[in-house]
Amino acid sequence: MLAFNNMNQRPHNEQIAQRQIFLEYRKNRDVPLGMAMSFRDAGFRVYSQVDEDGLLLYLFSLIGFTNRTLVDIAFATPEGANTTNLLCNWGFNGLLLEGDAAKVEKGREFFKDNPDTFIVPPTILQKWVTVENFNSILLANGISGEIDLFSLDVDGNDYWIWDKLTAIHPRVVIVEAQTCWGRDRAVSIPYQPAFNRFAIHLDYFGASVPAFMKLARKKGYRPVACNRFGFNIIFVRQDIPGAALLPEISTEECFRFETPELQKMREEKLREIMGFEWIEV
Repeated sequence: MLAFNNMNQRPHNEQIAQRQIFLEYRKNRDVPLGMAMSFRDAGFRVYSQVDEDGLLLYLFSLIGFTNRTLVDIAFATPEGANTTNLLCNWGFNGLLLEGDAAKVEKGREFFKDNPDTFIVPPTILQKWVTVENFNSILLANGISGEIDLFSLDVDGNDYWIWDKLTAIHPRVVIVEAQTCWGRDRAVSIPYQPAFNRFAIHLDYFGASVPAFMKLARKKGYRPVACNRFGFNIIFVRQDIPGAALLPEISTEECFRFETPELQKMREEKLREIMGFEWIEV
């Protein structure tokens, strides 16, 4: 008999409960706009950093699954990832890329030890992702065309990687934005293949919320949700049936939960990083 560790059998990871929630969510597909449940009320955490697990589950209950394939760039570790719940509890598979060898090994051990992924675990590769190699990495690992989810959180060249993405055509994209720049400036770090924020400043990375809003529109996506603190934004491809009926969030929504303390912290961080190179996009 196979033995699995307790971390992968936690009570709050109960699949029956998630499926009951999923079926309840599906009722919102036929509810008129304005009467359906808001994404604000759908968030919860199983593995994700904040409430992304619940937001993604609610979204997929409305637009459905297709091939249940995902790609996660800078996966880090299962605890805190946007994709672990879908991999462990919803039959997803796909490709996880991570630059840290120790984190790659931790992820492999986790999925090998999980009762729902040990037979066919996701592919986890140690790769430093750049604009130049990203598409070829996907194609070399059999990932192309339409997939259900693309999660991007490299804490660096995120804007440029999504901008040049061609190998896959995700139905849903979730990206981490740099919220220190606030509501107005559409800026990103300049592209540098070897960019490493740890060699410069911990908060010097990525692109602002308005920058990702502009890029999403250019690539044919609509923002429909963000996590509680606004730094992870979820986009849906506009040509998906029913996507146009989903309420679109504004940039302002990403700063809805901004306490005076959080606002002060962001302002202090901005003063520390605004002297580094940023470009308007």
